[in-house]
Amino acid sequence: MEGIKSDIEKAKQQASPGLGTKPQALVLTGQPTALGPLNYVQTKVVPLRAEHLEQHRIVAYNKNSNMSWAFDLLRTQVLKAMEENGWRTLAITSPTPEAGKTVLAINLAMSIAHFTTKTALLVDFDLRRPKVGSYLGLPMDKSLNDLLAGKAELQEVLVNPTLPRFVVLPTRKPVPLSTEVLSSPAVSNLITDLRERYDSRITIFDLPPLLSSDDVITVLPKFDCVLLVVANGMNSNKEIEDSLHHLATANLIGTVLNKAEMEHRSYY
Repeated sequence: MEGIKSDIEKAKQQASPGLGTKPQALVLTGQPTALGPLNYVQTKVVPLRAEHLEQHRIVAYNKNSNMSWAFDLLRTQVLKAMEENGWRTLAITSPTPEAGKTVLAINLAMSIAHFTTKTALLVDFDLRRPKVGSYLGLPMDKSLNDLLAGKAELQEVLVNPTLPRFVVLPTRKPVPLSTEVLSSPAVSNLITDLRERYDSRITIFDLPPLLSSDDVITVLPKFDCVLLVVANGMNSNKEIEDSLHHLATANLIGTVLNKAEMEHRSYY
């Protein structure tokens, strides 16, 4: 019981600011790796709106939500597999659009950020239909678009949505020639940089649907592992089989059945 009380006190001390908190500069903490000293030290803080999150089914921001348990369970399973293999980059994709992969990616990243020994970075790599920033309600005056175009530095495009240990790299608008961009040395270097900066960071990449283009096939080898999101009643057996065929050489960490009927749960 004393251990539980201690955990509660720690959680109170580390609780995120209110949703109406004024934006401020956040100093990133952590030890740089062998790449050398960090070339960015501050991340813009953007307050979130609870009603906007609820409209887009973002529930893991609020640890008191009775719907966040599913993402906490997924987090525990994902982190266990990643830690056992020394993996730090996770790609999330689905067979087809509308499977809910972006919503799952955001909630999973938030759940990881709540896990006090880890930090989470969520990158919107769905360059054809980017949604992470809009689902979170971020202003995105600077985004991955500007970074790829050489018009911004990394520290200018990272955003902290008022949740400790959680950082987002949003994409404001679709990127032309997305397959070519994802296969470029610049993107490869970016993935490596984001992976190696902090040993305790889990970097999640929201990718396009697997069967909608060749974007995922192009960039997938650059990630440690992948999570496949399948929509209940939407994805056919053939679509799932085709997806698993494309993922045959990847480290498939698991498959999530999304949009399934939720069971009523008591405390235990």
